[in-house]
Amino acid sequence: MDKAVRTRNTNILSHSAVLESRTRQNPMRPFSRHWLVQRFSLSPGCHYDDRVIKRATDAMKRQAKTKLRPAAVMIALAERNGELHVLLTKRATHLKHHPGQISFPGGKVENFDSDIVETAIREMEEEIGVSTDRNDLLGCLAPLPTVSGYLVTPVIAFVDPNYDAIIDINEVDTLFEVPLAQFMRRNAIRKQPFLVRGNSYDIYAMSYQEHLIWGVTAQILHALSKQLSLN
Repeated sequence: MDKAVRTRNTNILSHSAVLESRTRQNPMRPFSRHWLVQRFSLSPGCHYDDRVIKRATDAMKRQAKTKLRPAAVMIALAERNGELHVLLTKRATHLKHHPGQISFPGGKVENFDSDIVETAIREMEEEIGVSTDRNDLLGCLAPLPTVSGYLVTPVIAFVDPNYDAIIDINEVDTLFEVPLAQFMRRNAIRKQPFLVRGNSYDIYAMSYQEHLIWGVTAQILHALSKQLSLN
């Protein structure tokens, strides 16, 4: 964290949808914290696209890898005026893996982590300086295998909307928020053809403002949106 930038929340919110009403909304309105807690508790577990799983499995075979490395990402949610927003990062452009891509804070499990939840909390604090604790934990989604050889567990937790972010510029270029409702729109996240290492794949993706959210991040958000729809 020797190279870090403190970013006031007001600057980050320039990338967020700001609601005009400043009055307190009904706590059970769609996409509020209370709504999500109830909805998530009633929802069956999410299922990832079988073709996404197969692509990751095939990549493991090509690389002669026999074991996926455990990792975690944090789906951090901040409630503003009765509506939840998802914290996302744009990875630093100098990184070797996935430079400039949109992602959740997260990383591989370290030996000193007590469990997958601690990994997600630690990685979020290291990357963007935002903290949470187990009292604000909503739950976890099913682990997702990736073509890079990781088994990624998405952890969902609420964070203080008045957080004061400290961005580690070694890993993160930008921190921004997207209203959860954006991902819940019908067909918001669709499969689109991407050319990866000379091969064309149908990969989940969506656009928000100037950002293209795709790959593992979009796949996780798509699974979450399906789970919350209760369909």
